[in-house]
Amino acid sequence: MTRTHWASITAVVLALLFAGGATLATAGDGGASGPAAPTAESADAGFARDMSVHHQQAVEMSFVVRDRTDDEEVRRLAYDIANTQANQRGMMLGWLDLWGLPKVAPDAEPMAWMAAGGGDGKDPHAGHSMAKAGEGSLMPGMATAEQLARLGRLSGERAEIEYLQLMIVHHNGGVDMAEGCVRLCTVGPERELARGMVDAQRSEVELMVDLLKKRGAQVRT
Repeated sequence: MTRTHWASITAVVLALLFAGGATLATAGDGGASGPAAPTAESADAGFARDMSVHHQQAVEMSFVVRDRTDDEEVRRLAYDIANTQANQRGMMLGWLDLWGLPKVAPDAEPMAWMAAGGGDGKDPHAGHSMAKAGEGSLMPGMATAEQLARLGRLSGERAEIEYLQLMIVHHNGGVDMAEGCVRLCTVGPERELARGMVDAQRSEVELMVDLLKKRGAQVRT
């Protein structure tokens, strides 16, 4: 892995966190002359809720692998993912607070906000359904309880490989969700956050694929 690759990822992450923090207040500013806050059924609220859950699992998996390996590259990647996604999760939950919306919608199916976007026959992600989520998971790319339990039992290189394989799938699912927000969300700062997620997670996927190759392992689909 080159320093340039790490520097590129770090630059994207820092820019994303700065932009998200700087615009947190404006995302919910619906004063007399400003736009109305999103509704509970909107893509803006649905993405914030669902991606917060999605991010939390990435944070948890990253902390698990940091305790199961001494490899500095994987530990640094796990730290970066945990730190970045924990911060982004805080932004999204903060927006829900500003909008006066619940962080959990028990009556709404996960990803319903994305499926409601429909499709025009051109976008392969439009009209997204839960079919892309793995069995036993909630949203695209999320690991099942069995996969998480297996990760927690492994150590060393086996834990590294399991983590990288799970996180590549997790990131690819997150990219699909973030692209949905870029298309469907109406709050500018949230769309920008989602666009930044797409760029950063695609870059991290490239890095993780390289790390798997170094370990003689294949990407899991």
